[in-house]
Amino acid sequence: MFYGEHAHSLDGKGRIILPARFRDVAKENNIEKFFVTRGLDKCVFMFSEYEWRSIEQKFKSMSFMKEQQRAFNRVFFSGAVDVTPDKQGRFIIPQYLKDFAGITAKTIVIGVSNRIEIWDEKMWNEFYAKSSQTFEQTAENLLDI
Repeated sequence: MFYGEHAHSLDGKGRIILPARFRDVAKENNIEKFFVTRGLDKCVFMFSEYEWRSIEQKFKSMSFMKEQQRAFNRVFFSGAVDVTPDKQGRFIIPQYLKDFAGITAKTIVIGVSNRIEIWDEKMWNEFYAKSSQTFEQTAENLLDI
């Protein structure tokens, strides 16, 4: 659903712009509201409301008797907030999420199929440089096409 890599900067009010391609996908799929939260690898995850509800159902079915599951749920859901981009696609990421991901000014917004990830530009470049070196080996280990 969401694909590609887009460079953006926070505006003077600290807003980020959802890339035009992602806005088009949202419009085609009647997505008005998104949920943002702490992601993995020091980025911000962004889900459509539909995807968010699906993830929420999966986590609800997990036992809260296990320490790791409780801890993950606390960090993941306590950071969550819903956002509705304005007509120009702008929205505000709460400061605590920007702090978590190290986002200061320049960002990279990527589509990862059913979710969007928002990265600080420097963090994304470091992650990409490291991951691209093992991309082919990872594909060989994970994929059986």
